[in-house]
Amino acid sequence: MLWMISKVASMELWPGPWTMLLLFLLLLLLLVPVLWGYSASAKYFCKMAFYNGWILFLAVLAIPVCALRGRNVENMKILRLMLLHIKYLYGIRLEVRGTHHFPPSQPYVVVSNHQSSLDLLGMMEVLPGRCVPIAKRELLWAGPAGLACWLAGVIFIDRKRTGDAISVMAEAAQTLLSQNVRVWVFPEGTRNHNGSMLPFKRGAFHLAVQAQVPIIPIVMSSYKDFYCKKERRFTSGTCQVRVLPPVATEGLTPDNVPDLADRIRHSMLTVFREISTDSRGGGDYRKKPGGAGEAGL
Repeated sequence: MLWMISKVASMELWPGPWTMLLLFLLLLLLLVPVLWGYSASAKYFCKMAFYNGWILFLAVLAIPVCALRGRNVENMKILRLMLLHIKYLYGIRLEVRGTHHFPPSQPYVVVSNHQSSLDLLGMMEVLPGRCVPIAKRELLWAGPAGLACWLAGVIFIDRKRTGDAISVMAEAAQTLLSQNVRVWVFPEGTRNHNGSMLPFKRGAFHLAVQAQVPIIPIVMSSYKDFYCKKERRFTSGTCQVRVLPPVATEGLTPDNVPDLADRIRHSMLTVFREISTDSRGGGDYRKKPGGAGEAGL
């Protein structure tokens, strides 16, 4: 009898799993303000966790809306609309120039430098109509974000299987022409945190030459003033986004691709260095609502 009483008493005193979870969350809420005030690393991890978590949450909201239309590049407008506000949450000012270089009514290939997941903010700021990114296939399995991207017409490639990647690029070339779609490619192939640009992979340039459509280079300035993964630093700041004049591919063949890729990389690297050392990117700009600016090259 005494054993049963002691057993019941221990069960009542020992908190259940939900109580333990609640206590853990309360402890976390108490610790976060303390760590926020004394640790830059804690700020970095909290900001990145919220950034990724918020994007997943927005993807959950976007899925039922996009599903009404099915897989369609027009759904990218919905994703863009839902993501544009994130720059305000983090105090990131995007100053954009050169959007008049986007051809108004034809397909083309956009190539841009790739620094971190924050590139999404610059992409959404200038993303033209009927434009979708080419992304690594792993993103397709990233839960709600992968499904939202699929519904928005994002093109997925398996970088480990060269044959599949070439096949996808060939299909993308046909889609460009038949459906008047534009694609956004990060030709470095992976994120680059070293303050420069990695050598360009040539898939995007083969795609443009095969479809005989222009290439639009876009350069985003270095994030080093407000973001550094190595230093665990993430503050507010300004990013320059420069849209460069289109590069024609009419009459070019696959033999011209290496030189084409090198020329475009050189021009982009020159602009990257210029706008990364000049907080205003050179020249005057005209302020736009929401902290973006626009001026011609």
